[in-house]
Amino acid sequence: MGVKQFGFGDYEQSTAKKRTRRERFLAEMEAVVPWSALIDLIEPHYPKTSKKGGRPPYPLATMLRIHLLQQWYDLSDPAMEDALIEVPTMRRFVGIDLISDRIPDETTILMFRHLLEKHNLGEQIFETVKAHLKANGMAMKQGTIIDATLIAAPSSTKNKKGKRDPEMHQTKKGNQWYFGMKVHIGVDKDTGLIHAVETTAANVHDLTPAAELLHGEETVVYADAGYQGIEKRPEMEGKGIGFRVAMRPGKRRALPDTPEGRLDDLIETAKAHIRAKVEHPFRVIKRQFGFQNTRLRGMIKNRCKVNVLAALANLFMVRHQLLCRT
Repeated sequence: MGVKQFGFGDYEQSTAKKRTRRERFLAEMEAVVPWSALIDLIEPHYPKTSKKGGRPPYPLATMLRIHLLQQWYDLSDPAMEDALIEVPTMRRFVGIDLISDRIPDETTILMFRHLLEKHNLGEQIFETVKAHLKANGMAMKQGTIIDATLIAAPSSTKNKKGKRDPEMHQTKKGNQWYFGMKVHIGVDKDTGLIHAVETTAANVHDLTPAAELLHGEETVVYADAGYQGIEKRPEMEGKGIGFRVAMRPGKRRALPDTPEGRLDDLIETAKAHIRAKVEHPFRVIKRQFGFQNTRLRGMIKNRCKVNVLAALANLFMVRHQLLCRT
């Protein structure tokens, strides 16, 4: 075999003394993502080399790594192709040599995403990562925190169809209108890890998918004031769950300055302290990974993306614990 050649950018990066933030992040993800389990999950659905000849498909491991890079850096298909050409760190992460290897174009990257969507692999990736975490002693326990966040969608009609996404809707929060979708999650109250995720249009009430956010073994559920009345819903009957739902802000402000009122306020503070854990995965998904707006149309595509993001957020939040085990 000949010596593998590298481009100038690869040489420059490999000789740099200080590791960049991107290099450190990708090195951590390299170590904590359960690559073998994910490849085994996708492989039955991945195209095989044709007996008739022709160009063979890119290695599955390469395409999976490219897809995860897209999620971590919120890159469109064309932007991902450009990044593979321009960023040596990303090329090394996916195992591409700019001189001797073909770089997948945006259409190839798009087709891999469609493969995941077609076979419902986003949700299966999420479940595979949950199983991986459970095997590493990070099982979900007896308490759940539920919450939802808004993700904006393009409201412009300047597209091929001349219409907004029909599966997205608008809703009012405070004094502002939003157009898009909601991401609903159920989070373990002890670890802060996501154990359930649902997506809906933005105008769907938070209570509607609440039952789908429970794993069935909870003894207590925490939620903000938007979930008032959850214990009266028929799907919650007979579950033996204690609901710790926040008091409405106006009612809390009106608490009397009496021993009973001060005690009620302390209880609300304690509930808010526990409930705050649900904000961490949302922060990772929206700030760390940049998913504050969706460029994908339709709920199937977005459901797949959100499930993959939830899996990656879980791995990111416990990466230090997982690294200590390797």
